[in-house]
Amino acid sequence: MSFPTHLIRNFSIVAHIDHGKSTLADRLMLITDTISEREFRNQMLDDMELEQERGITIKAKTVRMEYKAEDGNTYQLNLIDTPGHVDFGYEVSRSLAACEGALLVVDAAQGVEAQTIANAFLAIEGNLEIIPIMNKIDLNTARPDEVDEEMAQTFGFKQRESIRCSAKTGLGISEVLEAITTFIPGPSGQRDKPLQALIIDSHYDEFRGVIIYVCIKQGTLKKNEDIVLMSTGRKYNVDEVGVFTPARKATGVLEAGEVGYFFASIKTVHDVRIGDTVTTRLNGSTERLAGFKNPNPMVFCGTYPVDSGEYEDLRTALDKLWLNDPSFTFVPESSDALGFGFRCGFLGLLHMEIVQERIERESGITVVQTAPTVTYELLMKDGSVHLIDSPSQLPEVMLIEEIREPIVDAHIIVPTEFIGAVMKLMDEKRGEWKKTDYLSPTRVQMSYEAPLAEIISDFYDKLKSSTRGYGTLDYSFCKYRKDALVRLSILVNGESVDALSVIIHKEIAERKGRQLLKKLKKVIPRHMFQVALQASIGGKIIARETIRALMKNVTAKCYGGDISRKRKLLEKQKEGKKRMKQVGSVAIPQDAFMAILRLDDEETKK
Repeated sequence: MSFPTHLIRNFSIVAHIDHGKSTLADRLMLITDTISEREFRNQMLDDMELEQERGITIKAKTVRMEYKAEDGNTYQLNLIDTPGHVDFGYEVSRSLAACEGALLVVDAAQGVEAQTIANAFLAIEGNLEIIPIMNKIDLNTARPDEVDEEMAQTFGFKQRESIRCSAKTGLGISEVLEAITTFIPGPSGQRDKPLQALIIDSHYDEFRGVIIYVCIKQGTLKKNEDIVLMSTGRKYNVDEVGVFTPARKATGVLEAGEVGYFFASIKTVHDVRIGDTVTTRLNGSTERLAGFKNPNPMVFCGTYPVDSGEYEDLRTALDKLWLNDPSFTFVPESSDALGFGFRCGFLGLLHMEIVQERIERESGITVVQTAPTVTYELLMKDGSVHLIDSPSQLPEVMLIEEIREPIVDAHIIVPTEFIGAVMKLMDEKRGEWKKTDYLSPTRVQMSYEAPLAEIISDFYDKLKSSTRGYGTLDYSFCKYRKDALVRLSILVNGESVDALSVIIHKEIAERKGRQLLKKLKKVIPRHMFQVALQASIGGKIIARETIRALMKNVTAKCYGGDISRKRKLLEKQKEGKKRMKQVGSVAIPQDAFMAILRLDDEETKK
């Protein structure tokens, strides 16, 4: 059935993580009979194994529904479900580009949280019609009136303007559907104009090649049509066109205003770019759509295959993953300790963790990741400016005028009783207070400028523990700022291990160096020879730990007799260990690289 554009509604659901986006999407599909009770399971759109295990949305998904409204019209509803975690904000922005409206979901018990605000402003910047939804009002801990006040204070909604519902029980869901058809406008594209289709996502299928998710902004896309990917100029013939219901369903055509997929036997993953425009080869559009602003990775780490023979397999796996998630980057690099691998860039720590798990699950390759670092800006003595994302790239100190670290705007929302705990934590993390806004008499949003390097380590865990789980965080890059930063190098048996080196603030470098060596001493196994661990700054050794050698009792078979015989055996063993130390290699486990993440101050733990 073909729907005119005025009867199509494209919308997203945006919210903080765990406020009920996926549950609401499930309930909308049930009420519109898109899925039956028999087919239903929780997190219908979260079909990735990782998403179901963690209970979070990682990839944006689309689904088409049909709904007969009270005005007598049947509407086509295209829902683009979005992630809620701060690391997947790029997924949210791509989804919003295909929409005219958004449901802003807030938990009636937890209230407005950091990512609620961030995602709401992404929707506002996209000029979307926003419908406020208060979810989970069936909970005993729900406080709808207070949360209503928070939403009014934060977003400027009128009191009691939000729709109160429970996605779990179905209460108020019909009101949500009516609001979608009433307040969200239909798409404005014209179907008699040349085709302009925006690529909003894609993934690789072993049998079909690249499957492309598109939003048709103008014109019509049909099966067997010759198309052009405008950024590369590559031409293909469309094999199949369809929509998600939520399973793939071939329709043969997609018209302006609709969201769906197509594939065209595209085997080369680098031919497809998220944000590119698809048009027809004959009488196609000459103008490209604006596309998306490329995200800048903020966290970097080395990724190496445990088996060096799987290097090319890892490259292929990264290629396929990049097609599905262009917000991470990778370039080849090599390490004396780990061999050949890739330097990968991510939007955050969770993003890094998810990518590693997806590589291991989807391709069967076991990888080792080095401790994460951030990008630093260097002002050289000759006036040039360089960006580095690894401590090993830091040039000699005499060539550098100043080192600048990335600073983020961090917004933390907590109950008022935890203001002191947050201030203490941010002081430890070199944060600078900017302002405090009261969302309600009992909840505040505290704004800070803080170094990203401090935020990506153990900050989130400490925030949760110091606020009893009530604190929520959102951050965005602000600027680069100069500070007294140095490279802390780690030497194992006198050899510098580039993968264990870190860039750190000068005032805490010696203390952190001692802490790191103590941790490494615990995680690096003992060898048949003594292993020296050293921390140095600019060639000066500032700390040392020694891993004792495994000892074999070579005199065990000597019963009595001259003592010189035992001494001769011990001297022979000593010489053997000396030779072994010169030619032997120290096995460094993954835990050693991740120990850098856990540089907790041992004093504060006691």
